[in-house]
Amino acid sequence: MDWLLLIHQIPAKPTYFRAKIWRRLQQLGAIPIKQAAYAMPKQEQAYEDLTWIAKEIIDGGGEAILLEARLQEGLDDAQVINLFCEARQRDYQRIAAEADELLAHCRQHSTVPGFTTHEYKAGLAKIRKAFAGITAIDFFPVAERSKVEAMLADMETILQHKNNKSPILSQAPDDLTNLQGKIWTTRANVYADRMACAWLIQRYIDHAAIFKFVGHAQAAVQADEICFDMPTGQFSHEGEFCTFEVMARRFGPDDPALQKIAHIIHDIDLKDEAFNLPETDGIHALFDGIVAAEVDDLERIRQIGIVLDSLLIFFRNSSSNIRAII
Repeated sequence: MDWLLLIHQIPAKPTYFRAKIWRRLQQLGAIPIKQAAYAMPKQEQAYEDLTWIAKEIIDGGGEAILLEARLQEGLDDAQVINLFCEARQRDYQRIAAEADELLAHCRQHSTVPGFTTHEYKAGLAKIRKAFAGITAIDFFPVAERSKVEAMLADMETILQHKNNKSPILSQAPDDLTNLQGKIWTTRANVYADRMACAWLIQRYIDHAAIFKFVGHAQAAVQADEICFDMPTGQFSHEGEFCTFEVMARRFGPDDPALQKIAHIIHDIDLKDEAFNLPETDGIHALFDGIVAAEVDDLERIRQIGIVLDSLLIFFRNSSSNIRAII
């Protein structure tokens, strides 16, 4: 197996510089195999990251050499891989302990009058972020990874249960044929929630849906129009749910990939970081780019449809890959 080895010598002073380099190497997932010698699997991103750290060391008055190597004596590939696995096991165990603590706190206070989910959401978002950071450097996936993944899924279910504790879902017609050929009306200058709702309407309700855009939320509508994401519309925000979540629960399939998209739209629209998925910032940037480039609402919806179609496939494939690993 091919490895990247960073061998360095850092001056004793300033003392913070040594600690800074150590933290940087930890963040990259590099493993010390000897004093002042760190290893990473040979990958393009690892090569770039270690190159910049080597430059930083040299600029700071130290010495650094970055090598491509194959292990011959002293350590073999299996032993080094085991070092990586042990490090990630410790990381996942720490995350699991934090999740257990948060879960215990949630269960302890779940029956307390006035209990809200804000603290639980914030704690879960922090744990998700830490978990994503660890999986990014889990070069040789360990069993603890899937265990923590399952734990976070359970915590997600608890959060959804708390969000669902009151009957807030829209009462829409059971027969989708009643919604065919309707005009779907919303406010002009569509953004995240409305764009995503339009995609969901076209994909799951009426492939030939017609959209109408009005200037303000109180605009008059006709009897054959269905309003969405408007305060007085048939479909709008309900409780802690954005309109897309309401419609996805009513009309979308029981699909974990669609649920993840709903989580992303929720965080972009409500700005509360309730789910904090790693893809959210990137999708948010894509939405902003499309809105900045297009003034036509139908064109925005068309382009967002391509993004969300691809995202749905990505999440489905990711889920399949995880099941295959497990």
